[in-house]
Amino acid sequence: MLWQENNKLFRRFDRELLCIEGWGENGLRIRAVRAGEIGDTNYGLMYGEGAPAEIEINGNRGQIRNGKIRCELLSTGKMIFYNQDGRILLEEYDRNRFRKEGDGFSSALEICPRTFVPIRGTDNYKLQVRFEAQKERIYGMGQYQQENLDLKGCIVELAQRNSQVSVPFMLSSAGYGFFWNHPGVGKVMFGNNLTEWEAQSAKQMDYWICAGDTPAQIVEAFAEVAGKAPMMPEYGMGFWQCKLRYQTQEELMEVAREYKRLQIPVSVIVIDYFHWPHQGDWCFDPEYFPDPEGMVRELKEMGMELMVSVWPTVQEDSINYEEMLEKGLLTASEAGNRMSHLGRTCFVDMTNPQARSYVWEKLKENYYKYGIRIFWLDEAEPEYTKYEYDNYRYQMGADLEIGNLYPREYARMACEGMEEEGQKNVLNLIRSAWAGSQSYGALVWSGDIDSSFTSLRRQFAAGLNIGMAGIPWWTTDIGGFHGGDIRDPKFIECLIRWFEYGTFCPVMRLHGDREPHKAPLGTSGGGSTPSGAENEIWSYGEEAFAIFKKYILLREKMRPYVRETMKQAHEKGTPVIRTLFYNFPADEECWRVEDEFFLGDDLLVCPVLYENVRSRRVYLPAGESWQDIHDGKVYEGGQYLEFAAPLERIPVFVRKGDHYESKGIAYFS
Repeated sequence: MLWQENNKLFRRFDRELLCIEGWGENGLRIRAVRAGEIGDTNYGLMYGEGAPAEIEINGNRGQIRNGKIRCELLSTGKMIFYNQDGRILLEEYDRNRFRKEGDGFSSALEICPRTFVPIRGTDNYKLQVRFEAQKERIYGMGQYQQENLDLKGCIVELAQRNSQVSVPFMLSSAGYGFFWNHPGVGKVMFGNNLTEWEAQSAKQMDYWICAGDTPAQIVEAFAEVAGKAPMMPEYGMGFWQCKLRYQTQEELMEVAREYKRLQIPVSVIVIDYFHWPHQGDWCFDPEYFPDPEGMVRELKEMGMELMVSVWPTVQEDSINYEEMLEKGLLTASEAGNRMSHLGRTCFVDMTNPQARSYVWEKLKENYYKYGIRIFWLDEAEPEYTKYEYDNYRYQMGADLEIGNLYPREYARMACEGMEEEGQKNVLNLIRSAWAGSQSYGALVWSGDIDSSFTSLRRQFAAGLNIGMAGIPWWTTDIGGFHGGDIRDPKFIECLIRWFEYGTFCPVMRLHGDREPHKAPLGTSGGGSTPSGAENEIWSYGEEAFAIFKKYILLREKMRPYVRETMKQAHEKGTPVIRTLFYNFPADEECWRVEDEFFLGDDLLVCPVLYENVRSRRVYLPAGESWQDIHDGKVYEGGQYLEFAAPLERIPVFVRKGDHYESKGIAYFS
C-alpha cells in the first residue's frame, strides 16, 4: 500500500513501513522500520527537513522527486534513484523469486535489498542495506589509516578508534552523495559485485542521498544538511608548536620566549596531557604550573594562544569521581568493570547533557577564567582497552547503537560552554568526529600515528577524504607521533618532508613523542609522567632549522589566502584541502592523480611522500597557467612535467591570473 502525507511518500507491506521524503537541496531521506512508527531522531541530518517534493502514485508503484534527484519505488518495494537526466545513480540489490517484468531480477538467491535481523530480547535489529555495484570511484567516509584515496573495493569499518574517524558520507564519481545516518558500529563493503551497508544494532533504516553535477555541489549539499564549521579564528591559521610534553610552566615559557627572540611567529603553543594532579581534576598541578594567569598573559603579549589538553577520563582518586559517580555522569558497562586501560579511570558520558555541563564548569573555573580559549579534546573515541563496543552504554543508548556520536558530543560540550561565555568562532582540537562535529568547531587530528613515510602517505589520503566527508578542519602531528628519534638522519628527512606538506594543510601543527625520552620530574601528580625529547624547530640541526623557518614564514605570507579558504569552508562547507578532481572535475586526468592536492582554489601542492626522493613528476590541470612559487616560472596546464625537489623544496604552484596578487602568495626568488 502506497500513500502520500505532505511531502512524504509511504509504503506499507507486511511489517515494513518505508518513508521517502525531500531533505535539503537535491536530496532524499529514506527511512524504514519493521515495527511501530518511523523514528524522528535526526542524528547527523540536522538541517534540511521539509524540502519540497513532487510525488506521484500509480497503483502499487510510486516516485518522488526533489530537484535533481528522483526515486522510483517499484511494486516490490525496490528503490532506484535517478538524476535529472534520467541516469541511474543508485539501485537497490534485489534477488528474489517471482518478480514481475520491470520490477527486478527473478532469482533463486532470495536476497532482499533491506534485511532486518532481530536482536533477540530487544527492539533493535542488525540491519543490512544492499545496492547494485557500478563502475565508480568513492571518496569521503572520514579518516582511515590506509593509502587508498579511492575507496572502491574497500571494506570500511564504521567505528571510532585512535587514528580512525568514521564519518559515513561518501562521494561517488557517478554523481551522487550518500550518508548512512546511523551513529552505531557497523561496516560498509564497496565491492565490485555489491555495495552493502551494515549496522550492528539499529531501530530503523535511515540514509540520505543527493544528486549533483560536480563533487563540489554534492559535498556542499551535504554540508547544508549536516552543518558547517565556524569561521576559523585568526590564531588557527599560523604555526602551532607542540610536543609530548612540556613538564613545567617555565619549560614552556622558555620555548615561547626563544621563538619570540628568533622572530619566528607562533600562533598556538600547547600544554599536553598529565599537567593535572589526577585525571578528572581538570586543573593545573600548581607544583609545576604555579601561575596560569601570568603564563597566559605573557603568551598573549607575544602573540601566542595557549591550548591545554583535556581528557574525558576520571580517576577514582580524582576530587570529582565520587560526585560524578553519584550523579550518574560516567559511562556504564554492560558487564564487569567499567574502568579503562588508563588505570583506575572511567570515561565521562558525553551523551548526557548534565555530564557535559559538569565538565564545562570545571574547565571554565580552572582554565577559561585565565584566558585560555582553545582546548585539546583528547581520547575522544573514547579509547577503551580493546574497543569492546558491545560492553559500554551511554545515556543515549548502547555503544553499538549510538557510540560514534561520542566525539561529536564531546566537541559540543566545549563549544556550547564557550559560546555561552560569548566566544565567537570556537576552535578545539579533537581526536575523533562524526557528522556534525564541524559545526561545534572541531579540528580533527589524525591520532597517534607512527613516524614514517608510510604513515605520511596514509595521512595524505586521510586528510583529503575527511574533507570530502564534511569535516574541513584537519591536521596531523607533523613528523608523526610514535618512534621519531631526533638523532636519526632518516627521521629528520621524514620530518622535513612532513613539515613541508603540513605547511599547506588546514592547520600547521608540529607535535610528537620524540626519542630519547626524559624522566619524570616526580612521583605524583603532574610530575609523575615522562616527557619526550625536544621538538622545537631548532632541535634538528641547522639545515633542518633553516627549512622549517622558511616554511613557517611562507605560511605567514599565505594568511590572506588561508583566511579566504577558511571563509569558503565556513560559508559553503567546502574542504580546505581538495583532490585535483574537486577543483577540476571536467579534466579526466585529475581523477587519476592521487599524490597532489589543492589548498583552496588556486594553490597546487605536490609533496614528496617517499624517502631519498629529490625530484618528482607533476600533473598541471588543463585550461590554466601555473606559476612555480619557488622561482616564478610559468607553465601551461594539461601536461606532466618533472620538477626538482631538493630537501628544502617541494613543488608548489599557484593558478595564474588577475587574482594572483590578491591571494597574498609571493614566490621565493
